[in-house]
Amino acid sequence: MTISDNGINLIKGFEGLVLHAYKDIAGVWTIGYGSTRYANGNRVVPGGELANESQAADLLKHTLGTYVQAVHDSVKVPLNQNQFDALVSFTYNLGAGALASSTLLKKLNAGDYNGAADQFLVWNKITDPKTGAKVVSDALVKRRKAEQVYFLK
Repeated sequence: MTISDNGINLIKGFEGLVLHAYKDIAGVWTIGYGSTRYANGNRVVPGGELANESQAADLLKHTLGTYVQAVHDSVKVPLNQNQFDALVSFTYNLGAGALASSTLLKKLNAGDYNGAADQFLVWNKITDPKTGAKVVSDALVKRRKAEQVYFLK
């Protein structure tokens, strides 16, 4: 299974498109549709630019391969396409390590799909780059709710 066009659009909708390097809400250098690395593996740095939306979409598709594989490697129960897409979106945003260590994954692999869906909502905080404190992000509250709804479709 791979991420669907609807799943990619879910990610694009939350990440937004920015053709120049910028710091995201957590202070991480990012470009395109939320990519933190270029296709060659180098980290995004200040001054980086992409030529157009097509280049950003190509970078996203390249980057998503890592997160698609992480979901395949971690999930041991059957998934429908919406569940898979929601998990790839979650993992793209938070990283494979977050998925691997999450209660969401533990519940899912135990066959508790509804319990896993509830866990999306727990992941709504960022580390404030100025204070180092964990704070609720309104953007992540919205994203996690959308992923949860998508997962339950």
